[in-house]
Amino acid sequence: MNLEEYKGVYVFAQQVDNEISSIAFELLGKAKDLAKDLNTEVTAVLVGSGVKGLADQLAEYGADKVIVVDDPELKDYRTEPYAHALASVINQYKPEIMLVGATAIGRDLGPRVSARVATGLTADCTVLEIGDFPLQAVPGQEQLHNQLLMTRPAFGGNTIATIACPYNRPQMATVRAGVMQKIDPIKGAKAVVEEYNPGFTPDNKYVEILDIVKAVTETVDIMDAKILVSGGRGVGSPENFKILEELAEVLGGTVSCSRAVVDSGWKPKDLQVGQTGKTVRPNVYFAIGISGAIQHVAGMEESDIIVAINKDADAPIFDVADYGVVGDLNKIVPKLTAALKAEIAAAK
Repeated sequence: MNLEEYKGVYVFAQQVDNEISSIAFELLGKAKDLAKDLNTEVTAVLVGSGVKGLADQLAEYGADKVIVVDDPELKDYRTEPYAHALASVINQYKPEIMLVGATAIGRDLGPRVSARVATGLTADCTVLEIGDFPLQAVPGQEQLHNQLLMTRPAFGGNTIATIACPYNRPQMATVRAGVMQKIDPIKGAKAVVEEYNPGFTPDNKYVEILDIVKAVTETVDIMDAKILVSGGRGVGSPENFKILEELAEVLGGTVSCSRAVVDSGWKPKDLQVGQTGKTVRPNVYFAIGISGAIQHVAGMEESDIIVAINKDADAPIFDVADYGVVGDLNKIVPKLTAALKAEIAAAK
């Protein structure tokens, strides 16, 4: 493998029902940073049927070039044709870096594509940067520069691993949703659009889709919430989350939780904030009864305002909080809720 042939930072621009997923814009934002360090361009790979019209959106969020693979076989996501499409693009265009969102689609697609193009894959990354490998110079070993350093939680979130792929290309990663920042859209931006179709010959590996059933849920995605009222083990019981729900209702916010709460069976995994949950950036984050383990903090430290309520004055959560209250949450939260209700009523 001639590594010098591989150039550019590529992003798999996931779309569903001809609507680009938010993760694609987040990855383009990070790809811009990586490409700047490498003095190269950002290319989005758009796969689907009748999707060429989405290219301008990708340009507005940072794509210099868009490669469109458009075919009726790609109308709905199926592993085989999508893997064939993306692997063919990689073999044809030879990107140095290939980023895929760690969504349900990306987690299925990424490993299959990496195997086909004979490269490594670092899954569920939370940090990406350009640097040296090894990180520290080792006597007798060449230190390689301009490598993609991919950081992810390991061993159930109990440690952090930084991984490189120095001898194969592309350097490939799936990236957790919500951890990268999309850029402000550049209205009117245009990208070079190139159509590429490797050809699709259906075989016995092609799944036949008989029906698509779309589930309707009333649960708000905590990644989209502007105000989060998050509870930890210190809340004491699933019943005690009622007082957090009342506070969230007054503020027009959403309840979330820590991993300990999910592990205890008090709340579903969809509401978990942290390295092994979701990364959130609300305007206001209430950390109630949450000690502030590093795995949790990594998922919420980018919140605009963090308010911590904990009876332990030495809890690590106070190190990242903008405002902290030391005391019994069972007394403090209801009083806060009542005060906010009165304030809102007076304002009306």
